[in-house]
Amino acid sequence: MRTYIGGQEAVSVDEFIELALGTPLELWLGEEGETEEERAARLDAARDILAENPDLPDDVSRVAAQVIEANAPELFNVIPLTRRPAGRRAARKGAAA
Repeated sequence: MRTYIGGQEAVSVDEFIELALGTPLELWLGEEGETEEERAARLDAARDILAENPDLPDDVSRVAAQVIEANAPELFNVIPLTRRPAGRRAARKGAAA
């Protein structure tokens, strides 16, 4: 199954998120080993984007909810654990010391 966002095909989960957000994922999560200066610049850019797009958090939440809804059977494939009947214990063999 192919996934398209805005006419572009998303070939990986990260690419899907980037296309849905309209920004690189690293902008919001940061990158390992970034300096304090790089972090400050990244956070400034994120603030600017949020200031220009005040509906972005709501849009992201809506997209996330749609993805969860579309994939709920796979995401929530829970198998109940079975219990042994109460009062029955496994018999032990051998002599007590």
